[in-house]
Amino acid sequence: MRALVVDHGQAGPVRFADVDEPVPASDEALVEVRHIGLNFGELNYVHQWPAGAVHGHDAAGVVVRAAADGSGPPEGTRVAVGMSSHAWAQRVAVSPASLGTVPEGVDLADGAALGIAGVTALRVLRKRSLLARNVLITGASGGVGHFAVQLAALAGARVTALVGAPERAAGLRELGADKVLTDLATTEDRFDLVLDTVGGPLLAQAWSRLAEGGTLHVVGYSSGQDTTFPSGTLFGFGEPRSIATYGDMTPTSGELTDLLGLMAAGRLSAPVGLRGRWQDVGEAVQALFAREVRGKIVLDVA
Repeated sequence: MRALVVDHGQAGPVRFADVDEPVPASDEALVEVRHIGLNFGELNYVHQWPAGAVHGHDAAGVVVRAAADGSGPPEGTRVAVGMSSHAWAQRVAVSPASLGTVPEGVDLADGAALGIAGVTALRVLRKRSLLARNVLITGASGGVGHFAVQLAALAGARVTALVGAPERAAGLRELGADKVLTDLATTEDRFDLVLDTVGGPLLAQAWSRLAEGGTLHVVGYSSGQDTTFPSGTLFGFGEPRSIATYGDMTPTSGELTDLLGLMAAGRLSAPVGLRGRWQDVGEAVQALFAREVRGKIVLDVA
C-alpha cells in the first residue's frame, strides 16, 4: 500500500513509499483512510521520527475490520483517528482508544481536522471554569487557535484572539472572538487563562498580561524563538500565577466523541483552510510553513 513516510533529506519532510500492510493486534481495528490532517509540529520537527517510518497522527476513514476482541466500532463505521501513530497511509491499525465515531451529518473530512488540534484545545480549556473569564488565544488563526476560540466562547469566556497579521484575522469574530488583536501591547486586559501556540518573546509578553491566579498553557512554539523573562517578572504578590506545559498524548476517544458531537449539533466547525489531494502534499506543506493557510489542511487519500 502507499503511505507518506518520514524523509530527512532535502526533499522532505515526507515522501510517498510502498509499505507493508498493517497487521492489527486483537485489540485494534483496521481503518481504510479517506482523509489525513496535517499539523505544523509533526512536519516541522520531523527529525524526531525515524527516516522511512509511516508518519502522521490525524486521519479519518471507515473501519474495514473491527477489532478481533470485540472492542471498538464495528465494520463500516465512519471514524476520526486522533493522535495515533502511522496514520498517513491507505490503511492503518488503530486502537479504539484513538477513534471517534463520526455522526451522520458530519463530513468525514472534518473529522480528520480534529485530532491533535481539536483535542489540545479542548483539554487545555477544560482545566478551569471559563464562564465570564478573560481568555487569550495566541496564534488564533492556526488549527489549535480556531478550535480554541470556538470552544472558549461556547464555555462563556470573553475571548481575545491574537494573530500575527491583519489578514489572518478573517472569520475569528464570527467564531466567537470578542476582540481580535495583532499586537498584545494594544490592550490593558488581564487574562485568567492563556493558550499559547507561538512561544518566543510573545510568551513573556503574555505572562505579563496574566491575572492573579491565572495560568498560561504552552501548547506550541511555532515562532522557533527563545523566551527571555525580564528580571523580576516571575516574582509577584497575590494569588500565584502559573505556566503549564503541554505534551499529552493519552487516548483521545472521549474528546473526539465530544468534539464530533458539537459538530453534529452545529456548535463547532472544522477550520479547514486548505483541502486537496494527498498527491499534492508537497505544495500543502510549503503553504503550511509559509503561513499561507488559516486553520487546518486536510488532504483526500486516493
